[in-house]
Amino acid sequence: MVLPTDILNASILIVDDMEANVLLLEQMLQEAGYCRVSSTMDPHSVSALHRDHHYDLILLDLQMPGMDGFQVMESLKKIEIDGYVPILVITAQPAHKLRALASGAKDFVSKPFDLIEVKTRIHNMLEVRLLYKQLEHFNQVLEQTVQERTAELRESEVRFRRLTELSSDWYWEQDENGHFTNVYGPVLEMLSPAQADSLPDAPQETPAARWNETERAALAANIAARRPFLNFIYSRVLADGVHQYFQVSGEPKFDPIGRFTGYRGVGRDVTEIMLDIATPVTA
Repeated sequence: MVLPTDILNASILIVDDMEANVLLLEQMLQEAGYCRVSSTMDPHSVSALHRDHHYDLILLDLQMPGMDGFQVMESLKKIEIDGYVPILVITAQPAHKLRALASGAKDFVSKPFDLIEVKTRIHNMLEVRLLYKQLEHFNQVLEQTVQERTAELRESEVRFRRLTELSSDWYWEQDENGHFTNVYGPVLEMLSPAQADSLPDAPQETPAARWNETERAALAANIAARRPFLNFIYSRVLADGVHQYFQVSGEPKFDPIGRFTGYRGVGRDVTEIMLDIATPVTA
């Protein structure tokens, strides 16, 4: 939203080789309450002035000796790289109006001046210009915010992954079709026996390892039913007779409307803990 005070505080440059026209426009703008009005009768200085001050509006006479208004507009295009040059041209030649608009002017007023028309066009152009600047600023702030949030999310993801790695032997995420989308550690080896043929990514079981089928069925049932499970213990016996025990926790993922989107979870080898529990303490 552009306030009336914003418009009256906008910066304006008057460019005309006739001193009488400059004085007339300056007086009109000052009486209307504009407080940042500058002027020059040298068209060659306009580019440098605009580069230093970035005026919100330039009132530009088209017919000036040495460098006309069309040449001034061409020079200004090199400064305003976004293509928005806030120019209101002043001309006594009706044939110049279309050419001025095609050259980059945003509006025009005719000589001799109709002061009410001039003030109205200046007000309208400044309102549009300030709205444009507000939008540009909003986009910059939005882009900066997105970059900051993206960086925060990446940092959070790295921190989460690191904590997960420290607290577990493996971590996984799956999509709604059972495909692994994010894994850390021996996920396929540890989980595929419990999920059997339901996983497209699952490798064939190793014949040398015999999994506890009862535990395997219970874990597979949890996953098939999309139930969360915490510290679920399952085991296998290797070819050399060694028992291995694993502890796994997982939870289904759902989107905001409740649609299932996959699973995620962690697991670890708890063989030593389980064997310690099973080993009787001798006096």
